[in-house]
Amino acid sequence: MSELKLCQGNKCHQYNTKDRIRGSQGNKHYETRRRSSFYYGDSNFCSLNCQNDWFYEYGNKAIDHFGRITEAKKVECDSAWYKERDWRNGGFYYVNDLLGKKIPITNEQYSDENYTINTSGQ
Repeated sequence: MSELKLCQGNKCHQYNTKDRIRGSQGNKHYETRRRSSFYYGDSNFCSLNCQNDWFYEYGNKAIDHFGRITEAKKVECDSAWYKERDWRNGGFYYVNDLLGKKIPITNEQYSDENYTINTSGQ
């Protein structure tokens, strides 16, 4: 039997919407929805409301369990390069805002997920 893909929202069954009504006449009830195709919370929730309900209830416990950040994370200048497309002029660039640099690249280089540029000495 395949696993039902139900919303993991802890209050999902309490929202009074017509699509949550289940049961036959005289035995009707509200029921947890199936997860939606909108992929809320990595496909675990049917809506943003249900995702938020879960986080408000369990978010601090989850963060404490998996490790709360206690120091700011950094991206240094040499690692701050990213690809950018300028929709106004159709150009493609390798950009580093920290260094104030913008290097033109081709459409193929922009589309290549593994492409990096030798930025040393730039």
